[in-house]
Amino acid sequence: MTTQQHAARRYPRSLKLEGKAVAIDELRAGDEAALLAFAQALPAHDLLFTYRDISQPRVIKAWLREAVERRRMPSLVARLDGRIVGCTALIHDDLSWSPHVGELRVVVGPAARGLGLGRQLIQDCFAQALSLGLEKLTAQMTTDQASAIAMFESLGFRPEALLAGHVRGRDGSMHDVVVLSHHVAEVAARMQAYGVGET
Repeated sequence: MTTQQHAARRYPRSLKLEGKAVAIDELRAGDEAALLAFAQALPAHDLLFTYRDISQPRVIKAWLREAVERRRMPSLVARLDGRIVGCTALIHDDLSWSPHVGELRVVVGPAARGLGLGRQLIQDCFAQALSLGLEKLTAQMTTDQASAIAMFESLGFRPEALLAGHVRGRDGSMHDVVVLSHHVAEVAARMQAYGVGET
């Protein structure tokens, strides 16, 4: 089975995580206000996961334009008790020299940590990557985000590069960034060969 033959997951879908009902859905045009409220409530350091400052309304508008109107950035939101508590974006460029690579961005808010939501969102992004024919995923985070790095590594991501002083926080402090990568197509092919099924 080729990567393009993997069926994309259907949304919205509901999960029970640690006894809590969480809904995962594709980002939609009507999510603008709720997504902005989520982003503006995040601790400042968490925003370093997102490449751009998603607490800014113009950044949210640009994201929605790419994800919803142009369908060029598959994105998901997770809701708990009706509020957005997590989000993802999968960035890829078919016209670049790396059309087989996607960059994964995942943020889970403090209210939903410890539920396993981050792991679920990453797995959903794996399915999105495979349905797009992507072969490799990368993720970037600051080196002090140890629990996030450990979670990504538990899912098969491996450190590939260290970028010194690569991001600057709102307070002007510089942070090193680790780039993790995962060859999702290779893992999917092995699982298919063993008859395990979808990643």
